[in-house]
Amino acid sequence: MALNKLRQLDQDSVGITLPKDDVRLEGLLDENGRLEGEHHVHIRHEGEGEWSLELLESYK
Repeated sequence: MALNKLRQLDQDSVGITLPKDDVRLEGLLDENGRLEGEHHVHIRHEGEGEWSLELLESYK
């Protein structure tokens, strides 16, 4: 199991890094390994110490 560190992004939010291999499996990277396009993720707090992420369809 890979561990990822929470990081302070600004005064109001923290972030976590997703492993690039996992993002690649979702088809979100271009041929150079860079994030392709704009994507949105819904983050849901499931309970104590547990969250879920859901990649949403692109919307404008």
